[in-house]
Amino acid sequence: MGQPSPALIPRRRHAGSGLLQRLEPKVLKALALALWGIALLQSALSGRLDLLLRAVFHPLVWASGILLLLMAAVEIRGRRGDGNRTCGRWTAWLSIGAALAVLALPPRPSFADLAANRQANLLEEPGLSFVLPPAQRSLTDWVRLLRSDPDPSLHAGDSVRISGFVLPMPGEEPHLARLLVRCCLVDAVPVGLPVRWPDDQPTPRADQWLSVEGVMESETVAGRQRSVVRADLVKAIPRPRQPLEP
Repeated sequence: MGQPSPALIPRRRHAGSGLLQRLEPKVLKALALALWGIALLQSALSGRLDLLLRAVFHPLVWASGILLLLMAAVEIRGRRGDGNRTCGRWTAWLSIGAALAVLALPPRPSFADLAANRQANLLEEPGLSFVLPPAQRSLTDWVRLLRSDPDPSLHAGDSVRISGFVLPMPGEEPHLARLLVRCCLVDAVPVGLPVRWPDDQPTPRADQWLSVEGVMESETVAGRQRSVVRADLVKAIPRPRQPLEP
């Protein structure tokens, strides 16, 4: 007698679980929105977007990040809804975890692996309105010129100064390549040039970025003539800030 009924004994809550329970779904939702806004803005500021998206679309990412921060501010000031709090809390935690992962793990795409799994003839080449002097042509300029005027004899002896990443090719020496995009890496199309690498240097490794100076020559492959770059000077360079080309 005098012992409290089990039903009347107060339950002790774990300190950690109590803290999580006190976090309202609207607070978690606001935190998730804010983190995603920060993730987008940090990606734009740090240069990550240059690896994934054409520069013309970067303002959309800036606007989306600012909009998410504004939505977070509105959410935290708004009234609590009557929805399912447990479901809302777990959804918010999952979104927060994903945003933190985006912030902590920068993208490191392998252009060589991506190019190896794409066809090079998917992108329609624009017509050439003018042709730059040989030494001023980029790798992409050369590829477009050779596709519009493929006779190797017309370009033999022209000076070449190009840069790109090393793209392994089955059955032949690696090419020097670039990725063309309309929007982002999803629609990326590889374009490249065959290269005769110097005999006194090791074969370049995949994904390595190089600057090449040399001369355009012609060679016969499987009974067909094609243009090839004879590399006289090869220099390793850092990956460009904007490696994707329109």
